Amino acid sequence: MADQVFWQRKSLAQMTSQEWESLCDGCGKCCLHKLENEDTDEVFYTDVACQLLDHDNCRCQDYPNRRARVADCLVLTPEDAEYFHWLPVTCAYRLIAAGEALPDWHPLLTGDPNSTHKAGMSVAGKVLAEESVATDDLEEHIIHWVI
Repeated sequence: MADQVFWQRKSLAQMTSQEWESLCDGCGKCCLHKLENEDTDEVFYTDVACQLLDHDNCRCQDYPNRRARVADCLVLTPEDAEYFHWLPVTCAYRLIAAGEALPDWHPLLTGDPNSTHKAGMSVAGKVLAEESVATDDLEEHIIHWVI
């Protein structure tokens, strides 16, 4: 057990805040506007990004204050794991909560903080600023990438 990495030997609730934060691969997919079918709970991603997402490095430009600046920004916690169905299928939070392995391109496995971008798994250079799209037009921006 001592040779297992923290995400294999700890539950999400047992992780330190530093371990929890390190699970984020920096893909930026969770910061895309999403639409949900109320009948089926199916989530559809758009190519429209939150106003705080840096489109190049896929990180929040004001992470400590994001919740105060963006009213519908969700702060993930281990207690919310049962609701992680809306996160991308490649998201470490969702994968670990389901008892699955991290993808081989994840920075925790590669040691390279840019491995998500190099693997083409981030939204870098693929998204629009939310200011450029009317809320009523979001359906026209649904994407069909691997999310």
